[in-house]
Amino acid sequence: MVKPILTLTLNPSVDISYQLPTLALDTVNRVTTVSKTAGGKGLNVARVLSLLDQEVYASGFLGGTLGKFISQALPKDAIEDKFMQIAGETRNCIAILHDDGKQTEILESGPVISQTEAQNFFNHLISLLPKVDLMTISGSLPKGLDSDFYAQLISLADQYNVKTILDSSGPALLASLNGSTLPFLIKPNQDEINQITRQKIDSLEQLAKLLLTNSNLKNIPWVVVSLGAKGALAKVKDKLYLARIPKITAVNPVGSGDSTVAGLAYALNQQNDPKYVLKTAMTCGILNTLNPKTGVINPDLFDVYFKQVEIEEMKLEVTL
Repeated sequence: MVKPILTLTLNPSVDISYQLPTLALDTVNRVTTVSKTAGGKGLNVARVLSLLDQEVYASGFLGGTLGKFISQALPKDAIEDKFMQIAGETRNCIAILHDDGKQTEILESGPVISQTEAQNFFNHLISLLPKVDLMTISGSLPKGLDSDFYAQLISLADQYNVKTILDSSGPALLASLNGSTLPFLIKPNQDEINQITRQKIDSLEQLAKLLLTNSNLKNIPWVVVSLGAKGALAKVKDKLYLARIPKITAVNPVGSGDSTVAGLAYALNQQNDPKYVLKTAMTCGILNTLNPKTGVINPDLFDVYFKQVEIEEMKLEVTL
């Protein structure tokens, strides 16, 4: 029996999108087209999982009126609300689309999580972990939490034999790579790999060698590095796989990384082999890119693009 997947979004938001022909500064801008959605990287993951007919729990911190908006939105996407309520107010994130494709973003930092709320979340998570085999952690930490908070969650999940997929960056990512328990999978981009290894990577061969030898990477069972339009390079234990994707015309690339995480989680939760897992992940990323909405895929197109993704076991002499 395939269990639900648990997705964590500790700093969710109400994502507001305004569309304007032209953004005028220091005056009034009147907007006719507005969209408001439950936002955050982990909620993008959850939405795609739901579209794949995977039962999914979404958890993290929610508070205030904006938190209620997100809670009310989740059932519409067939996502089970497992968020913990806090005293602070969930944040807004505003994107202004203007002047032929330009995007200006205004992002609130979000609520401060108290030490009591942080400790309560561990207890909250303990109530959820026995029900799942896989947990995803996505995005930034809210204020008030130590940089090793994700590392602590990963260690707690391991006590319940729950595998963790971590998609984060900065101090939270680095702390997790130095924690007592490593995540099962990380999905860094090339900039984040540079940060982890403290090296500027100039070639696929150099990247491949680092995945197998770097002290921060070699012991993580799965490392999937996004190569943008060129696909991805993955280390699965001691093997390397190169994923090549077809050329597409991107409609909206925002959220494609979250959709890739959803594909990884979905296929891993069904215990598929590495090549199938990677093809599923790349396909979900592609389908998000083809959709105007963030964190949304069209499952009817899944087989069409799944067949076009190529996965090959890589030797170090392979170059892009």
